[in-house]
Amino acid sequence: MGNLWRFAFAAICALACSCGSPATAQPFPSRTVHIVVPYPAGGSNDIIARILAQKLTENLGQQAVVDNRGGANGNVGSALVATSPPDGYTLLLSAPGPLTSNAKLYSHLPFDPERDFAPVALVASVPIVLMVHPSLPVKTVDELIAYARANPGKINFGSSGNGSTNHLAGELFKSMAKINIVHVPYRGAAPAMNDLIGGHIPMLFDNMPAALPQIQSDHVRAIAIAGAKRASALPALPTVAESGLPGFDASAWFGLVAPAKTPAPVLARLSNAVMEILKTPDVEQRFKQLGAEPGTLSGAAFGAFLRSETDKWAKVIEVSGAKVD
Repeated sequence: MGNLWRFAFAAICALACSCGSPATAQPFPSRTVHIVVPYPAGGSNDIIARILAQKLTENLGQQAVVDNRGGANGNVGSALVATSPPDGYTLLLSAPGPLTSNAKLYSHLPFDPERDFAPVALVASVPIVLMVHPSLPVKTVDELIAYARANPGKINFGSSGNGSTNHLAGELFKSMAKINIVHVPYRGAAPAMNDLIGGHIPMLFDNMPAALPQIQSDHVRAIAIAGAKRASALPALPTVAESGLPGFDASAWFGLVAPAKTPAPVLARLSNAVMEILKTPDVEQRFKQLGAEPGTLSGAAFGAFLRSETDKWAKVIEVSGAKVD
């Protein structure tokens, strides 16, 4: 009888293991991967995410889909990913705000950027463009500053939300130029751009992928590049630093992260896939058309980049006096 019980117990254990093993033994990925974009559809973040999702679908052999979860300058979608199971199936592709500057701008975040995320890869770097509505009688940075000084408090500049990179670019411009311009936050870059085109706001800093089509169609007037160097997509357009504000430097990027504690092999699979995708000629060409540059950092190197960006924007916030309304 003893041998019978031992045989039965062994059979039960084997059955239990066989029932529980498929879910854990299946190699990653075995189902759909969700890429959360913490901003509304139509902005640069969304454009880059959809290019990446299409290519990840091909590379991973499983569908990758974009899930827009806008709100609170990216905090809503970011919190969703931070609290998702750490299995690689829910990722965050975000602009700098939620991963760097929001911690300095908000008194309370529902997540800790450094503690709750695992770095995967820097996907793209993009120039920021300073634009105005064509009705504004300025064509250069010097003319814009002079006009703003002659009309204090009468020029509104839009952004994709409080604490966003284009908000901080505007605040830095305001501080360095010593002008009084008024921030108008939107729930994403796309509605801000729509209001610039419609003449409801006269000024906007926005990322090149979303800005370039509007500039090329003359819906808006590009004044300068906000970064330290000129953009290859608009080589004749000077930088803000060249145009009267030496040292001015504001640029944007989009990074992919996973929930903390995601297994190292899964993170490696994802980062390797992204790096392979970013080196393909068609993606390089598509990014070039958008005015973006493919990222070159992954894993620990991208984590170090995030820490340096956090320090950089903390200084910008301190200098500019930017606050969340």
